[in-house]
Amino acid sequence: QVQLVESGGGSVQAGGSLRLSCAASGLIWSFYSVAWFRQVPGAEREGVASIYTADNHSNYAASVKDRFTVSQDRANNMVYLQMDSLQREDTAMYYCAVYSFKAGFIPLPSAIPYWGLGTQVTVSS
Repeated sequence: QVQLVESGGGSVQAGGSLRLSCAASGLIWSFYSVAWFRQVPGAEREGVASIYTADNHSNYAASVKDRFTVSQDRANNMVYLQMDSLQREDTAMYYCAVYSFKAGFIPLPSAIPYWGLGTQVTVSS
């Protein structure tokens, strides 16, 4: 049974940084992609970043490119999202998700079977 647990969310001022963590269990770490999504009330879930665990190939949404960095710790089945230069528009619930293919883009949420429960990020000015 695949389980994903996010942590690291919180409140931060604009311009600050946070690092989100996603702990995964119940899967063989290689040959999976792990993605970060975010969602605000009333809006669709938006793909932020993804990483393919076999080769570290990563994808980023245009809105976060050059500010966010996704990385992994293969030994501990962890994926991180380092978020720098945070803006108020980054305020959202952030979710970790896992899928079993490599892509040159972040898939739609409907294509992803495994999700965590989310961690809230709030950026104030």
